[in-house]
Amino acid sequence: MNSRELSLVSTATVFGVLASAVAFRFFFNPKKHRPRFDLPGNDALSNKAPSQCPFDPSKRQGYLSWDDYFMAIAFLSAERSKDPNRQVGACLVSQNGVILGIGYNGFPRGCPDDQLPWAKKSKTSNPLETKYPYVCHAEVNAILNTNHASASGQKLYVTMFPCNECAKIIIQSGVSEVIYFLEKRINNSDVAYVASHKLLSMAGVKVRKHQPLSDQILIKFEDPRT
Repeated sequence: MNSRELSLVSTATVFGVLASAVAFRFFFNPKKHRPRFDLPGNDALSNKAPSQCPFDPSKRQGYLSWDDYFMAIAFLSAERSKDPNRQVGACLVSQNGVILGIGYNGFPRGCPDDQLPWAKKSKTSNPLETKYPYVCHAEVNAILNTNHASASGQKLYVTMFPCNECAKIIIQSGVSEVIYFLEKRINNSDVAYVASHKLLSMAGVKVRKHQPLSDQILIKFEDPRT
């Protein structure tokens, strides 16, 4: 084998190794390639129904339920969060199905997010070196982003069950129902969430876990006429 042939074989080997590495990363680390606002399920669900006969007077089948629609908006809002550890979204909805406000977890308006810490823990055990003293929760932002509309009697969709501090604001704002997707509870004894359940129950705020009808919602930026 001459030097030119040896060079070609070496080059092909290098490209083969690189291609294998990329394929391995894609197939065995799917979370980095799947949008986080997808509702989890076993199979991807295409919400785009096949074209209907132009003479068929019936409505389209397979459209989103109201619950899935509002929860999906909460999940999509969470994608705006810059928190590297947890992205939470919320959507405040009126009783007649009008979106009043949306929010996600982040620092207060006007506070540069590059000048405050996003860390969960401090190496020096200083709480001021963590995000917790500074961050505003998604539920609070959704309620405050209502353009002066009252939250009284409205429904709040959240991707994560609210902690006790958020529960207080939810109660005080007059929200009548909280629909959540996931709940963070450590051994069922996390004080912040036990207290939240207790407060919401005592205040008569209805709480229920979202039960999705769609396994997954895929959003593609494409011409809807195609």
